[in-house]
Amino acid sequence: MPIATVNPANGETLKTYEAMGEEELERRLQLAEATFRTYRTSTFAERAGLLHRAADLLDEDVQDAARMLTTEMGKPIRQARAEVTKCAKAMRWYADHAEALLADEEPAESDVRDTGASRVRVRYRPLGPVLAVMPWNFPLWQVIRFAAPALMAGNVGLLKHASNVPRTALYLEDLFHRAGCPEGCFQTLLIGSAQVDEILRDDRVKAATLTGSEPAGRAVASTAGEMIKKTVLELGGSDPYVVLPSADLDRAAQIAVTARVQNNGQSCIAAKRFIVHTDVYDAFAERFVAGMKALRVGDPMDEETDVGPLASEQGRDDLEELVDDALRSGATALCGGHRLRRPELPGWYYPPTVLAGITREMRIHREEAFGPVATLYRAGDVDEAVLIANDSPFGLSSNVWTREEADVDRFARDMEAGSVFVNGMTASHPAFPFGGVKRSGYGRELSGHGIREFCNITTVWHGA
Repeated sequence: MPIATVNPANGETLKTYEAMGEEELERRLQLAEATFRTYRTSTFAERAGLLHRAADLLDEDVQDAARMLTTEMGKPIRQARAEVTKCAKAMRWYADHAEALLADEEPAESDVRDTGASRVRVRYRPLGPVLAVMPWNFPLWQVIRFAAPALMAGNVGLLKHASNVPRTALYLEDLFHRAGCPEGCFQTLLIGSAQVDEILRDDRVKAATLTGSEPAGRAVASTAGEMIKKTVLELGGSDPYVVLPSADLDRAAQIAVTARVQNNGQSCIAAKRFIVHTDVYDAFAERFVAGMKALRVGDPMDEETDVGPLASEQGRDDLEELVDDALRSGATALCGGHRLRRPELPGWYYPPTVLAGITREMRIHREEAFGPVATLYRAGDVDEAVLIANDSPFGLSSNVWTREEADVDRFARDMEAGSVFVNGMTASHPAFPFGGVKRSGYGRELSGHGIREFCNITTVWHGA
């Protein structure tokens, strides 16, 4: 894929960028290493001041930054503004909480005495330059949720962003520069995916984090494992959304629509598989399909648009193949189910779609549908709902709608996922850990768990 800004609403290439040469890449790696030597000794107060300034600048830029996101990857403009605002809030949260999250820990006195020590401390020290390989679907948020904790911990960042959001990648580097960060504190590397392996093998790079596809995760994890470097992976998701008989059906169906089509359906934590107890299946399906049909598909710059184009032509084609495979294999489209063909929308659009009659043999049952396509399942009882929910190679997040505490306890215990959201839509917040299991990856972002992922957890032992 060329490094280029291509407007997915009309397919127009706005600008193409030259990939960084080996000489410039080497200069930036040297700079990252040199900057880390001094930045690691800065105080939490100094780092917090930089992040607060970056957050203030982001708030000032909200309108222009939102238009940039919408132009590069097609998310509706209202959602783009919300993403920008969320990033500023996350930077402030880490600026205000990092010192407490990384404070020295003192083990129990009895355990200290057992070792014959006078004192034992556990300290959190930064690792060094961290490579972040980031995706296009939340081009600001995915980066900030890595950068804010990493920089507050005293690390420096190297960003390899998706090739279709270069403007956003360069904007992020400029944002931290304008905030007063040292020159090598956060750098954008305009490189192709083939160069990631080379950077991971460089001894100056100490760790890596990747949000993206399963194949990309396998490649990064393989090289990092060979080099014995820490990685955090947040990969795909095919999140279940379980509706049980005691649920508020009107509310569950309303939220289900938003949960499926947020970001034009291109979200790892979007609900994708809707598993409904047979007692309420017909009532829920009626409400859900009506809500999906009512969505307004259109120009993502229009304030009234609910669903814009997919980010790339290949993404639209991949989604279309999954739906076509399901329909050929016996699934029924309750709405949508075919490529949108409207002269006034020449870009890479796909309509909100609900498929019923899904079987285990269909590709869409095992693969992630990255677009506004929902699959609907009927479950005979709670046990079957749990089985269907866990019958996936992914395990990122999950949702259950019920008023019964016994159901809540059951799903909190048995769901193979990194999160269980009860009577609500999956969301991320800097205070709570985020990540998955199975092929959705490993490690955690956000919260104290996330900021400690790229720290050297050091035991300091004092003799008697």
